[in-house]
Amino acid sequence: MTSLLDESLVIVLAGGAGERLFPLTQQRAKPAVYFGGPYRIIDFALSNCINSGLRRIFIATQYKSLSLNRHIRMGWSIVSEELGEFVEILPPQKRVSEHWYQGTADAVYQNLYSIMREDPRYLIVLSGDHVYKMDYARMLRFHQERRAAATLGAIEVPLAEGHRFGILAVDDRDRITGFQEKPREPSPIPGSPDRTLGSMGVYIFDTDVLVRALEADAGLPTAHDFGKDVIPALIQQAPVYAYRFYDENKKAATYWRDIGTIDAYFDANMDLCQVNPEFNLYDPQWPLRTYQPQAPPAKFVFAEEGQRCGHALDSIISPGCIVSGSVVEGSVLCPNVRVHSFCRIEQCILMPGVRVGRHARIRRAIVDRDVLIPRGALIGYDAAEDRKRHAVSESGVVVVTTDDEPLVAPPGDDALRFEAEADRRGSGG
Repeated sequence: MTSLLDESLVIVLAGGAGERLFPLTQQRAKPAVYFGGPYRIIDFALSNCINSGLRRIFIATQYKSLSLNRHIRMGWSIVSEELGEFVEILPPQKRVSEHWYQGTADAVYQNLYSIMREDPRYLIVLSGDHVYKMDYARMLRFHQERRAAATLGAIEVPLAEGHRFGILAVDDRDRITGFQEKPREPSPIPGSPDRTLGSMGVYIFDTDVLVRALEADAGLPTAHDFGKDVIPALIQQAPVYAYRFYDENKKAATYWRDIGTIDAYFDANMDLCQVNPEFNLYDPQWPLRTYQPQAPPAKFVFAEEGQRCGHALDSIISPGCIVSGSVVEGSVLCPNVRVHSFCRIEQCILMPGVRVGRHARIRRAIVDRDVLIPRGALIGYDAAEDRKRHAVSESGVVVVTTDDEPLVAPPGDDALRFEAEADRRGSGG
């Protein structure tokens, strides 16, 4: 007998430029940005799909998608094509017009040919740039039980934060009666005057309903966006419901993050370093999959008794990392990072392939992939100097990329003292 999951198809929208995450998105799409060590942001939506039993997945890409395409090819070739399963990239093909994807709805509309060839009864549309755990099979059952034409994933948020979301106005049965895009005065939840329902960017449609809605929208001068155009129009024509987010993260507070700014991205990573983080990476009942490079175990060397060297505290250290005679505290090190001797790394995110030269000191910084931090460099200690060379967020997080002005060792007694100490100890690394 055909199941709900067998009748469903997923399309993950992963073409966003992520302008607010610049310069981390200077060379990659937002869903391809690293998060929590070895993971990329898109891994969380894809892990949700696999854990939900959904194994027919399209990924619509567009902006600087090379690294994302490679990551999907190397890390997500886990389904059985013989059983009709796939995780497949859909690049812009200009099949129906001369334009690239003009909006979220247009990205689906331009791929209707590929979607209809799979003949799904239900289409699940996801954003590839959010971090959360969700069983989409639960939402599918809700969608079927309510006989909805469309169902939107919704998360309860304080009324004061409603201006950051697309807001769903609902009746006492959670049927959506209105949609407001980042309103100044959000509609409260019936019976909860201090709470409102924010859209999560998770949609389930009856496919035939969605096709008609997309074809109608394509002929109008709109932004061709689900939240701004398609959903508000559909609410007036068919039963559309809000599904309250059921969090598989198993924590007291629900966890759903749109890590769309440097500060939000940095804070979410730093939370993972806590003893009891809000987001649980270690739940064997909800495994999080990614591409794992063939790298040796992390290693810590040149630790001396009584000396705080060659170790990491309250940190995530990925495979292939070597910390040599240095201290790493409250930081996330992605695969294959090297920290040479006499360094101090505090509250940092070091992306794959970063090399930190001896005597460098870095705090509250994000260092992009393959950046070489020279011997004796100081980052995060002098805001004025940092801004001369690097992007700095509103809260003072420094972002170091390969395109920045080259760093130099600090002048003065500190550099000389560090050199003398290195000569005395004779430590390598």
